[in-house]
Amino acid sequence: MAVQTGLGEPRGPWFISPELDPDGRGWWDAPGGGREPGGRRPGRLLATLAVVALSAVSGALAGGVVASRDGAPGEAAASAAPVPAELVTAAERTVPGVVSVLAGGANGASATGSGFAVDDQQHLITNDHILAKGGTGSVTVELPDGRRFAAEVVGREPRSDLAVLKVPASAGLAPLPLAKPGATRVGEPVLAVGSPLGLSGTVTAGIVSALDRQVRLGNNRHSAVQTDASINPGNSGGPLVNARGEVVGVNTAIATIDGNGSIGIGFAIPIEQVQQTADTIIGKGG
Repeated sequence: MAVQTGLGEPRGPWFISPELDPDGRGWWDAPGGGREPGGRRPGRLLATLAVVALSAVSGALAGGVVASRDGAPGEAAASAAPVPAELVTAAERTVPGVVSVLAGGANGASATGSGFAVDDQQHLITNDHILAKGGTGSVTVELPDGRRFAAEVVGREPRSDLAVLKVPASAGLAPLPLAKPGATRVGEPVLAVGSPLGLSGTVTAGIVSALDRQVRLGNNRHSAVQTDASINPGNSGGPLVNARGEVVGVNTAIATIDGNGSIGIGFAIPIEQVQQTADTIIGKGG
C-alpha cells in the first residue's frame, strides 16, 4: 500500500486536503513549519487527516446508523449539562428557517444537505457541492413542517461552494438574520443547525474554535470559521449561528481521520463571503 506523503491526500471525490503549499508539499515540509523537535515529521495520525464535504449521498448511509432507546447507565447524567438560555432561544428562532435539500439526478444519483432562508423573497442559501453531487436533476426542499417544494436554482458559485435556491412564496419561511461582518469572536458559543444523516431540525452546540482557518476544498482555497460543534454528512449548507441567532457561517466541511467521520473539527464559510456571494447571485438571477 502506498504511503501518504501529504496532509489528508484526496482519497475520494469529496475528500479534500487542508494543506496549502502550492508545490504540493505537506505543511510540515514548509519552511519552519510543523516539524517535531529534532526535525522529525509528525506521525501517521496527522498524515491521514482530511477535510470532507458534508453532503450525504443518498443510500450510502442506509443501515449505517442505529438509534437505541435503551440508555446506557449514566447516559442521562452525561447529557444533563446545563444549556445557556440564550442558546435555547437562538435554536427556537433558527430551526423554522432551516430546510433539508435533496438534489437528484436523472441517472439516479442524489445528495442531501441543508439550507436556510435569507430574505422574505424565499431565497435559500446552501452548498454548491450538494447540487454538484446531484447532477443535473431536480432540487427539492423539505420544510420543518414536512411540506416539500420544487426549488429553482437561482445561481451557483462553485469556487466559493455556495448556491442560491428559491421556493414559492407559499413556503413562508422565516429568514435568518446575518451577523455583522467582523463581529464573530473566537470562544463565543455557536449552534450548527441542519439535517445530519437526514435528521431534520438537528441542533448541536459548540464554540468558535478559530477564525480565518485556511483549508482547501477541491482546487480552491478558503478562509473558514472553525468550530467544535458536532456536524456530520447532511449538515452541508446549514447555518452556524451565534447566541443571538445570527448566521456566522455556512457549515461546509469537517476534518476526519482515515475518513471515519467527525472528530470535532468543522469548518464553515464565513458570513462575509456568504453575503457577498449571495448578493451577487440574487442580483443577477433574481
